[in-house]
Amino acid sequence: MPPAARFVLDPAFAVGDVDPRLFGSFVEHLGRCVYTGLYEPGHPTADADGLRGDVLDLVRELGVTAIRYPGGNFVSGYDWEDGVGPKERRPTRLDPAWRSTETNQFGLSEFMRFVGKVDGAEPMLAVNLGTRGVREALQLLEYANHPGGTTRSEERIAHGDPEPYGVRLWCLGNEMDGPWQIGHKDADEYGKLAAATAWAMRLVDPDVRLVACGSSAQFMPTFGTWESTVLEHTYDHVDYISMHAYYEEKDGDRDSFLASAVDTESFIENVVATCDSVGARLKSAKRIGISFDEWNVWYSSRPDAEPRDWQEAPRLLEDVYTVTDAVVFGSLLIALLRHADRVKLACLAQLVNVIAPIMTEPGGPAWRQTTFFPFAQASAHGRGRVLQVNVDSPTHPTAKFGDVPLVQATAVADDTTGAVTVFAVNRSQSDPLPLEVVLRGFDGLTDVVEHSVLTDPDPDARNTLDQPERVRPGAATGTVLDGAVLSATLPALSWNMIRLA
Repeated sequence: MPPAARFVLDPAFAVGDVDPRLFGSFVEHLGRCVYTGLYEPGHPTADADGLRGDVLDLVRELGVTAIRYPGGNFVSGYDWEDGVGPKERRPTRLDPAWRSTETNQFGLSEFMRFVGKVDGAEPMLAVNLGTRGVREALQLLEYANHPGGTTRSEERIAHGDPEPYGVRLWCLGNEMDGPWQIGHKDADEYGKLAAATAWAMRLVDPDVRLVACGSSAQFMPTFGTWESTVLEHTYDHVDYISMHAYYEEKDGDRDSFLASAVDTESFIENVVATCDSVGARLKSAKRIGISFDEWNVWYSSRPDAEPRDWQEAPRLLEDVYTVTDAVVFGSLLIALLRHADRVKLACLAQLVNVIAPIMTEPGGPAWRQTTFFPFAQASAHGRGRVLQVNVDSPTHPTAKFGDVPLVQATAVADDTTGAVTVFAVNRSQSDPLPLEVVLRGFDGLTDVVEHSVLTDPDPDARNTLDQPERVRPGAATGTVLDGAVLSATLPALSWNMIRLA
């Protein structure tokens, strides 16, 4: 067995408090995320609003908080007015972003009803800054948040929602740096439009919290200069800048894939440095937060990731996740928590069917993917203060990232209960690894409440329609807290949650 990985925990050394909105998700009109995913009137479990009850139960169990809507690439060609009012009057449109046909039977009011049925969740809306602009954003904000007495607010009331939605979180467009985006703009053009939109939206509702578009990935050729230029225009008007990142195994290089979080942490730190550089140039004491509002494992290079021709709710981007994918996914979650001082929002993309932790069959069941479990555990037990964790771990070589620690970890202290939760992954494909954690200043911790582990002898094991319970977390054995030292074994290729009280 390789030498142990070790780190020290001390409550005096913390990264920052976890914002609950770090456990957000994302609903886009893409594939079957909405139709036959969230929304399926006539399904045996559907409620009066056409929402699938089995999916709602799983969404609640998952523990999502902020839910971003309606896109994504979709929003840059979307007219929000198409999705409000009587359904029989709503138009059917082409969606160029995903070459699909959109019936608009699910829109803003249906989304708000869905969010209202998920305890602890709040809406996060994106405005179209691709084909539209300031005027349309203001009209949407008026419809959503103004109490009444104006044209748009009275329309909402007439449509059956007398109380304003009170949406606080707003995205100023989506991935506007990407040449694939409808209405793609350069950084200067987008920065000016985002600043004008943000300034006007705050005139209508001073309580909104606004997200400017950052880079769609760290490998984008404009990365860094994009953030700098956009923030020079928007720094005083926005609260967050967005980050998006997706990872997949390529060319059989599983070791590099398992080390994907190395890129995530580098990406976060580089964006933070850029934000603070702009703030310094502007002589501002303000600190811009990070909204990591799209992240996941996504096999985007597979042929079945290509859009279909104008189908309604096609089976698109329906990746089926393995144990290996879940370990990578867990490491991405750990990376977000390790930067909780600046990452204040994050949205797992997406929620149902489309690169999602929840899968459904039309008219049939819903089930949990392997990635469901790390997210649900982190959301349930990852609230509190993130403690500094510097792991002394054996390393292994990767083609993409050089030598990488086999163990990645973080820890969250709940100051209300005194409990501490350790989240860790073992990236080794072959060897279990001993873990030793020295606890300083935690005199009240006496017991290992739980050591939950997600692993499997088959690294490609997955949950499917035929075998929906094939992969589930299990209880690890031999984990002990002896005085101030926690000792555990992390199985090869595993996600681990260790709870101490």
